[in-house]
Amino acid sequence: MDAANVDLKAFTDAFYHRLCFAQLGPVLDTLKYLRRETNVWFEVTTLLIPGENDSDAELHNAAEWFAENLGPDVPWHFTAFHPDFKMLDKPHTPSMTLTRAREIARSKGLHYVYTGNVHDREGGSTWCPGCDDLLIERDWYELGEWNLEDGRCRSCGHKIAGRFEQRAGDWGARRLPVSLERADMSPR
Repeated sequence: MDAANVDLKAFTDAFYHRLCFAQLGPVLDTLKYLRRETNVWFEVTTLLIPGENDSDAELHNAAEWFAENLGPDVPWHFTAFHPDFKMLDKPHTPSMTLTRAREIARSKGLHYVYTGNVHDREGGSTWCPGCDDLLIERDWYELGEWNLEDGRCRSCGHKIAGRFEQRAGDWGARRLPVSLERADMSPR
């Protein structure tokens, strides 16, 4: 496996037990394992649900754990909840909640923290930890500026964590059908 995205649903056992019928510990153990024992590129996503996992205390605790155990270069995505399926009684996540979560995580020294499921150019884009210049501009699914060269910031030369193409792709918000019947599932 080359890459993975792991959902960190919340940072309390109560949330995991009540809403996921699971436990937080194995998720944290998996994240530490990926970081320390593998070469898998992984990113973490937390869907922020109003009143469930978006308190300042929980976000501070999670960000401190993240910085200590995963380091500053593992990307963390905070995404907006929208009422669906069994949680119709919860409101949409306000954009300012995502921005607050991103600011808390960045205050703990994390370099690559993003907001998602909202239009937020600043929160969705990648910024250089060395000089704070814009590296990869994103707004929703659209790419804008691309200021990387050989995985480094074009302005200051800082090595950027990640695996990058030489040029930006031209994908975006368009949806492409995927046929599993035609997919090549043979081992490479």
